[in-house]
Amino acid sequence: MSNTLQQIKQLSELCTLLENNSLLVQVIDKISDNIIKAYKNGNKTIFCGNGGSSAEAQHLAAELSGRFKLERPAIPAEACHVNSSFVTAVSNDYDFTKVYSRYIEAFGQQGDVLIGLSTSGTSENIVNAFHAAREKGLTTVAFTGESGGDLNDLSDLILKVPSENVPRIQEIHLLVGHIICEKVELTLFGNDK
Repeated sequence: MSNTLQQIKQLSELCTLLENNSLLVQVIDKISDNIIKAYKNGNKTIFCGNGGSSAEAQHLAAELSGRFKLERPAIPAEACHVNSSFVTAVSNDYDFTKVYSRYIEAFGQQGDVLIGLSTSGTSENIVNAFHAAREKGLTTVAFTGESGGDLNDLSDLILKVPSENVPRIQEIHLLVGHIICEKVELTLFGNDK
């Protein structure tokens, strides 16, 4: 089997695992429900991640704040890293492990939802953000790989993709993120059409 087909098969098998794991499906629904509740209460969704996960964080924030499929009002969602001046100032004045926790201290409000994407669950800047979020009364949601790492004990809800393969975990994170965005949008705005 070619490497290309192997990678497609890996993702397909992981999707099948997800499809057949009712507990993971329930977690996805609970995450969606918490985000919907936050928006109904006038709150927002904040995302954070590093590397490919930061790109996914920004992508999912744009799906919520811009639109996913429906023509509808904008809702507040942002990724912590999009203000490069903030990121570089905090990294310079403190260090990079504090960049997301400082963002939460500045912009997080009780009732907001923080979603941290970390395949390992051990990224120190995300762990610190979860500590700050808990202190401020945010709902903490982690997207991780199978171990969950340090985010196990800091998350109100955790989606642990049953894999150690970083690219496949990130692909499932994006799939789940899109599922959540669609449910949030349809629940909040689906009756407007």
